[in-house]
Amino acid sequence: MCSFANHPPAYGLTKLPVILLAGLCSLGSLQAQNFMDLTNGWQIQASALLKDDGKMISSDALNTAGWHPASVPETVLSALVKDGTYTDIYFGTNLATIPTAPFTNPWWYRKQFDLTAEQARENAGLILEGINYRANLWLNGRQIAAADQTFGAFRMFNFNVTGHLKSGANVLAVEVFPPRPGDFTMGFVDWNPKPPDRNLGLFRPVKLHFYKTVEVENVFVEAKIDHDTWKNAALTISADLVNRADHAVETTVNADIGAVAVSGRFTLQPGETRPIKLTPEAHPELMLNDAQLWWPWELGEPRLYDLKISAAVGDETSDQSQIRFGIREVADYITPDGYRGYQINGKKILIRGGGWADELLLDEDPKKMEAQIQYTRAMNLNTIRLEGVWGSSQRLYDLADENGLLIMPGWSCQWEWPDYLGKKTDQFGGFITEEEMKLATNYLRDQVFWLRNHPGIFVWVLGSDMLPRPELEKKYDSLLALIDPTRPTLKTCGDGVSAISGPSAVKMNGPYDYVTPNYWYLDTTHGGAFGFNTETGPGPQPPPLETLRQMFPAEKLWPVNDFWNFHSGRNHFNDIRRYLNAFNHRYGGSKSVEEFAFKSQAANYEAIRAMYEAFSANLPHTTGLIQWMLNPSWPKLYWQLYDYYLVPGGAYFGVKKGAAPLAVIYNYGDGGIYLVNQTSRTEGNLQTFVSVCDLNSKIILATNVIIQNLDYGSKKIFDLSRLLPATPVYFISLELHGPTGRLFADNFYWLSTRADVLDEDKTEWFVTPNKSFADFSALSQLPEAKVRANVSFETYNAFGTQNSGADAEVTLTNTGGTLAFFIEMKIVGARSQQILTPVFWDDNYVSLLPHAAKTFRVRFPCGETPELKLQGWNVTFENITTTRTNKL
Repeated sequence: MCSFANHPPAYGLTKLPVILLAGLCSLGSLQAQNFMDLTNGWQIQASALLKDDGKMISSDALNTAGWHPASVPETVLSALVKDGTYTDIYFGTNLATIPTAPFTNPWWYRKQFDLTAEQARENAGLILEGINYRANLWLNGRQIAAADQTFGAFRMFNFNVTGHLKSGANVLAVEVFPPRPGDFTMGFVDWNPKPPDRNLGLFRPVKLHFYKTVEVENVFVEAKIDHDTWKNAALTISADLVNRADHAVETTVNADIGAVAVSGRFTLQPGETRPIKLTPEAHPELMLNDAQLWWPWELGEPRLYDLKISAAVGDETSDQSQIRFGIREVADYITPDGYRGYQINGKKILIRGGGWADELLLDEDPKKMEAQIQYTRAMNLNTIRLEGVWGSSQRLYDLADENGLLIMPGWSCQWEWPDYLGKKTDQFGGFITEEEMKLATNYLRDQVFWLRNHPGIFVWVLGSDMLPRPELEKKYDSLLALIDPTRPTLKTCGDGVSAISGPSAVKMNGPYDYVTPNYWYLDTTHGGAFGFNTETGPGPQPPPLETLRQMFPAEKLWPVNDFWNFHSGRNHFNDIRRYLNAFNHRYGGSKSVEEFAFKSQAANYEAIRAMYEAFSANLPHTTGLIQWMLNPSWPKLYWQLYDYYLVPGGAYFGVKKGAAPLAVIYNYGDGGIYLVNQTSRTEGNLQTFVSVCDLNSKIILATNVIIQNLDYGSKKIFDLSRLLPATPVYFISLELHGPTGRLFADNFYWLSTRADVLDEDKTEWFVTPNKSFADFSALSQLPEAKVRANVSFETYNAFGTQNSGADAEVTLTNTGGTLAFFIEMKIVGARSQQILTPVFWDDNYVSLLPHAAKTFRVRFPCGETPELKLQGWNVTFENITTTRTNKL
């Protein structure tokens, strides 16, 4: 999703000689022992501060006093933040004070590493998986690659450095040139500020690959599943073999998948690169009976297999590789309405996802990454869409595979608009010349080789806002037919019609800013709940108070000011005025940041819940939904389902409720109650309890509905459209119970007798405004409710240890005859009073009917003594009874 800015003209480099550029080596998600990660012990320095040339910088005689410590992958600015050159860069407007001038010239990355005599004698490849944007490479005083050929943020390079390594100390020096206007680099478009260094540096791993005579590259496992039973699968293992010798060799390829072992013999001519296949026709062992399929989490278990493959010459292993893969088939289809949908292993799935944002400096913290994947799963989402960076490693993809999450990687709209790309574009974007289209094709080739064994990736997205140029689309199609025929492609996330492949059958028609909950049900021409909306959402999601205090100085916390705007989006989204206008009309103005931070969670909750619910309730006329966005790249107010510090607010729990695969839903459009089943099971003998009460907690309707069978899809079971409450605000409580009485799903709505009225004639590409708004100001008149709380903490390691954590069980009891509305539960550290994250509640922001009691469970890390904090709209908490046990 894009808007516009300006950039200066393009950039060129002097052509330099290159030594032995080899093919790309793809490892999948595992790494064999014959690889050496060059991760720690790097140093960086600005070239403007150096007088030495590459020969000297890559020698062990260089004096590196004054250089900055670094690791790889790491951008220049990330390294400078970690060494204290810049501090607190995300607080207030500090990011704007970092000068850009130091990052307009090259920076050197330097790494000294030791090798054994045996390693130095072997054939070796130097692999660089991500350079932003151009680089000269020097190794032990000798240039091995030049910037006129070593460029492109999505290129991956494997240089043959055989004969250039030595026993003992070696020095690698990489002179990295920053991206210039017109370069096809990564970026954050209008999501947040640009990093001052524009992510200059080595942003993906650098490693050495050692082998003997024959190198194994680009290993891939393709599965074909028997569609009659969906149990048996035929596997084909392919790879590229490279003979580095000056004579012909015979090699034996051995492949092991658990108890299945196959082998084949191949003769390679001097210097030959040969694609080979081990097929089920030649090797019946690759016909698997009762194969363990990989499924998205809501349809089954995400089963994975490990493949070990090696090439031997004589009795000696020459090279080996390991990959992890899953057995699954993906297909797309077109609905009778003309919209594209997707099937996994023959089962339709409603895509429910969010757009991933890499961290602003491309830092990839493993624990934070794992927590975010767990959050995605806990919110009942099944898909992550990537646009922009595609990660600094394969960690995101590995975690998605393990957790049964789908991945939708695609190119960025940054390359499609002149003000972001920094050069001329047209209706097909910025890849115009033959050289540019060659670069785009190489980008796709390298990324597909790198990632194609991940079963979670279900589609390659080849354009964002625009279609590829027809000539480029043909190149993409020809390439993918050769290297990955196992997945469909999506040529654009917009609603374009390709001269090559026809209509995209998806849409990208907004909104991106705040819309009222009924929008998703009522809109039938733009972003509403029909078809596949590839990026959309209700705009800002201000985080809870604790995060706001980490973002802004105390004097800038309230009222909303330029500091808040700085932490918004950019261009059309550089403030939250449309959100505030709706919030003030619907909930009334706030007198303090404390009041706004709490009440805004209710606005966030109802806005995002309705979006996901509408796409569920409208099945089968919907096929997919991607919230823009899933996560923030830095502390911000826009487009996030949880905040930068992993605090889950109202939006998180609204999604968790709205995206549930088995759900009971109120339809803001027709006033109906719907049951939704997106699981692989038929549910039977379901009982739904519907209760409606007014502002004074008077029950005005109570009924139950029994449904014998609920297959995949949506079913309307009750109608509330003629309900006429006497108070300006009323409440709907819904509970769905199974045949044994077990609670399957519940939901709670607050509604106004004054409707939100859309002004669709004034719709813009990013928002549909309102003529008038619902009125929830009467919520301030709710009678006081009294709630008793009991919390039981069980710690499963000592406080402060590496793996310390705790479970808690919280029981809330409404002791009176008044509804207790919108209770927020937080687990904080007793000392810091900060929310302990990552935190996994089974529900939150809950309401209790009179005399009702509910129990909630939560898991969290425990670096300090935990406490329960409670807040409610109209609630006084009588006391909190706390018990603690240790399970060491």
